[in-house]
Amino acid sequence: MKKIVLSAALLAVAGLAMAEPSCDVPKEKWMPEATFKKMVEEQGYAVKKFKVNKGQCYEVYGKKEGKNVEHWFNPETGARVTQ
Repeated sequence: MKKIVLSAALLAVAGLAMAEPSCDVPKEKWMPEATFKKMVEEQGYAVKKFKVNKGQCYEVYGKKEGKNVEHWFNPETGARVTQ
C-alpha cells in the first residue's frame, strides 16, 4: 500500500512539473501572430509549430542554435515565460 501511495504522490509532482505556464493578458492586447512569429524568427528561432496553449500563452516548437526547443511567450510583450 505504501508503494501505491508513494507512486501516486510522485506522479502528482511530475504532473505539476510538466504544467504549462499561464499568461494573464486580455486578448485585445495580444500581439498579432504574424508580428510575433517574425519577432521570434529575428531572435534566431526556426518555428516548426506555433500555438496558443491552455494558459493563453504563445507556444513555439522549433529550433534555436541547432537545438530543439519548446518555449512559451507572453502574447502582449513577446517576452519568454518560464514555468
